[in-house]
This record gives sequence, structure tokens and C-alpha cells, in this order.
Amino acid sequence: RDVIAASNILLLQLEIPLDTVLAAIRIARDAQVRVILDPAPAVHLWPEELLQVDLLCPNESEAATLSGATVGNLEDAAHAAGLLHERGARNVALTLGEHGTMFCNGRDTTLIEPFSVSTVDTTAAGDAFAGALAVCWSETNDLRQAVRFANAAGALAASRLGAQPSMPTRTDILALL
Repeated sequence: RDVIAASNILLLQLEIPLDTVLAAIRIARDAQVRVILDPAPAVHLWPEELLQVDLLCPNESEAATLSGATVGNLEDAAHAAGLLHERGARNVALTLGEHGTMFCNGRDTTLIEPFSVSTVDTTAAGDAFAGALAVCWSETNDLRQAVRFANAAGALAASRLGAQPSMPTRTDILALL
């Protein structure tokens, strides 16, 4: 509880027990700590409270599962991001791999452009994206800048083989930006 309350941002995913995730969200909300949720693995039936986060970061298949909408192109992605915002997510960053990230904050929905790299292994791209996003948002308080930074991190991770070895450094990310 104290660690969460002393944090700037809490980054969660669904690979730990759901009750733990919900408790962490409640603690963070009570302490006015921003919450980022990477809803992986997404399931069809889940508490609406999971959507009550500052930033929801699904990929295409997770967004389709959570919104009930097809995500086959950029227009579909914008629609799904809007639906997830309407259901409670304050902001949505729907990752689209080589197509970038559809960002929705309730005022507008825009595509944050991708970085062009030769894809080698996408295993750690989502984790690199989420970690870089949390760091940059915590440091800058500029969510659009953080999504762009995260896009660069995800692209760099996808351009390398393996999970841990593919994680980019801040220097790597800044060089790509």
C-alpha cells in the first residue's frame, strides 16, 4: 500500500490474480496515483472497474475483446479506442504494431506515428512499450510525448532477437527519436 501510494504511476497487467489487480487500482486511486493497465491477457468477462484507469493500453486483439468491436484497420482502431474511453478509461493507447498507436483522450482520437524498423522478434515489444510509456509519462507528464517515446521503445525491441536482450536503453530510444 505504501509503495503504491508513494509512486507517480502504477503499471499493471493481468498476469497476476485479478483480485490483486483490482486492489492495486483501488489503492492507487485513493492515493491519486496514475494507473496504466496493459490488459493482457484480455478476457471477455471482466469487472468494469478494470476500465476505470488513467490509461488503458490494449493491442488490437485485446481491444477487440474488450470493446466488442472489430479492429481490422485504423478506422476500426479509432472506433474501438473511443468505445473503451466511453466505458471508463480516461485515455486509451491502442497499439497497432507497425502502424503506430491510436490514442484517444475523449477530446480527440489520433494516430501516433510508428517508427520504421526491420522486425526481427516482437516478443518483448509490448513490454518495452509499456515500460517506456510509464517512465516517460512519469517524467514529463505529457502523455502524447510518452506514447511517442513508447512507440520508439517498442519498435527497437521488435528489431532485436529475444525478450530481455531486446529491451532498449534510454540512449537507444533517444537516438531513434
